[in-house]
Amino acid sequence: MRKKNREIIPIKKKALTVNLDSTIYGTLAEIGAGQEVARNFFRVGAASGTIAKSMSAYDMAFSDNIYGEEEDGRYVSESRLMKMLDHEYSLLTERLVGEKSDNSKFFAFANTVTTLNYEKTNQPHGWVGLRFQAEPNGAPNDIIFHIRVHDNNAILQQRVLGEIGINLIYGAYYHQDDAETLVESLQDNLSTNHLEVDMIRISGPSFSDLDNRLLGMLLVKMGFTNATIFGPNRMMYQAKDFLYKKNIMVIRGRYRPMTLLNEDMLENGKKSFIQDGVNKNDFTVLSEMTLSNLYKGAEDQSRKDFLDRAEILCSLGHNVMVSNFHEHHKLVEYLAECKTKKIGIVIGILNLLKIYGLSNNEDHSKKVLNSFGQLFAHDVTMYAYPYQRYKNGEIISAKNLQTYPEIEHLHQHFISNGYIKDICEFDEDKLQIFSDEIIQQIKAGKDDWVDKVPEKVAFLIKKNCLFDYPCEWVPPSKDFSFE
Repeated sequence: MRKKNREIIPIKKKALTVNLDSTIYGTLAEIGAGQEVARNFFRVGAASGTIAKSMSAYDMAFSDNIYGEEEDGRYVSESRLMKMLDHEYSLLTERLVGEKSDNSKFFAFANTVTTLNYEKTNQPHGWVGLRFQAEPNGAPNDIIFHIRVHDNNAILQQRVLGEIGINLIYGAYYHQDDAETLVESLQDNLSTNHLEVDMIRISGPSFSDLDNRLLGMLLVKMGFTNATIFGPNRMMYQAKDFLYKKNIMVIRGRYRPMTLLNEDMLENGKKSFIQDGVNKNDFTVLSEMTLSNLYKGAEDQSRKDFLDRAEILCSLGHNVMVSNFHEHHKLVEYLAECKTKKIGIVIGILNLLKIYGLSNNEDHSKKVLNSFGQLFAHDVTMYAYPYQRYKNGEIISAKNLQTYPEIEHLHQHFISNGYIKDICEFDEDKLQIFSDEIIQQIKAGKDDWVDKVPEKVAFLIKKNCLFDYPCEWVPPSKDFSFE
């Protein structure tokens, strides 16, 4: 739980506090933006009590000789960062033994970044990491994150990198009991207008109970980034590396919980994507949840609810995106910035009704023209999953959807040109499955919901008492493997 009303400590005071702590001692290795973190420690004084060594191996031959070559030739990468941390921390613990190691909490800080070039034609970004002991002679912990810097000149970007480095080292030692505050403190004295942190991973004995998926969600919630991605193995991914040059199909939903309807949308959405010429082995599926679809209850309950959904999706083998993209065109613009190839979005007809304004009888024609114009400017197709009216059983598809005069021609344009396509294969028996009803039944301890969700989902809900299920666990006769 994050500390309430936390004091924001100035960068200079943080650096001096670390310098005056005689137990904190380590190495700083910085490549690509000067020695800005070390500079902050040196400027406030007493740095000899903190810094065993500071260095920058700018020349590629020197860097390769010290840290080894990179197979892909990239020096601003997670692989290079980890080699830097391995090398520097190993040297530190090998060379500083005896009384020094008995009384010190060692650390190795490293970054490898590219700032704005002279022509201002590149996209500045970098990897930042810290390996540190929480106590003398203790096993080390790692904090790794990816950063993008947005200032329009290299000097300002260097300042940001120097200050976030100080925030990281200070946070690791003074907020290690509270990982959420540690992450939040990375932003101290900085603005998200200056930087983006789009992936973070914290590991080690001091964080054995930490779920990094929660930290990924908090990066979005705190405004550090617009989206974060994690995989079925709970691994956090750097979004632009993960999505680069891939065909992407996105299934947007609440997944509270994952139902047979969601599963049918997913499987038949895949079929539609493949029918449009995408190789069945050459696309990645993202199950996406927006912040607006996350639980709005008490903070602790909201976190638990998010992790409940994340655990189910991961157990089913899904790659999960958490974003703040309420509008579809903003999601597509983000994916396009990641240099993806073809994009498919699976959308329920009810969601399409909301976009068009048909669910509240409003004229959204100008908004529709604007948002869909931006959406379809990219190589994207929207696949519409049908809806069945409860009263008369009529099945509503994109083709028979009754819009209003102001957008009817626009809607027909989308259909005629293949921007919006119906998912023609679907299981009609699943169209009357509604997640809100399932949640009510789960909380009531009833089992009416069990045959409306995948078998593995029902297993997990009962086993782990998810979504407030009042369970008394009885092992089933059928065994499940979650490898």
